[in-house]
Formats: sequence, structure tokens, C-alpha cells
Amino acid sequence: QVQLIESGGGSVQAGGSLRLSCAASGRTFSSSAMAWFRQAPGKEREFVATISWSGGSTSYADSVKGRFTISRDNVKKTVYLQMNSLKPEDTAVYYCAKDKGAYRTRLSGTTVDYEYWGQGTQVTVSS
Repeated sequence: QVQLIESGGGSVQAGGSLRLSCAASGRTFSSSAMAWFRQAPGKEREFVATISWSGGSTSYADSVKGRFTISRDNVKKTVYLQMNSLKPEDTAVYYCAKDKGAYRTRLSGTTVDYEYWGQGTQVTVSS
């Protein structure tokens, strides 16, 4: 049983930064890849970034490469998303997710590969 709780969302002006956190409960956090997805009003949930169980590998959507950084702290059981140079098109509800597998080396950007989801945190970027 895993519970994921996102925090750190808010409203910022274009060009600003936010740092999202996802705190996990349960026993399997350290063995699973983690990811961030986002969903804007009227749009499908889209992949943002993912990080391997060890933190040694990361993958990003093209739209956020060079601006966002995903990281994790397996001691604190927390995954982070540092968002810099924010744009209005980054406005969405951001969700943290835990991969279904354990110790997998292949990173996934598809929602079907993730088992647990947080409630989401709103990020609003104004121009």
C-alpha cells in the first residue's frame, strides 16, 4: 500500500520557478521508478519526467528539457520536480506516480506503467 502526496504548487509569473515535492508512504518506494505527469484543462494527462529507482537515470518530455529537473531522495522517500523558466503552457495539475515494477532499467513515459498516483498539485503560470 502506497500513498503519494504532492506539494509545492502555486501561481508564478512566466520565467519563475517552483519546486514540487512528492512524499511517499509505504515500503517499496526505493525499488520503483517515479514520474511526474501533468494535465491541463480539457487535455489528456501527459508525461513530464521520470527517474529510475536508483536515481541514476532520468527522462524528460521534449517540452520541459533544459528547464525541469527530476530528482529523488530514497531516505526521505520523496521525489522532486524543480521547474525553472516556467511558461504559461506549463499551467496544469501535476501528478506524482509510482511505477508498477521494481528495479526496472527501462524508463516509461506512459500512464499505464504506473500504479499509484497522488492527488495532484496545481501549477499556474501567468504571462
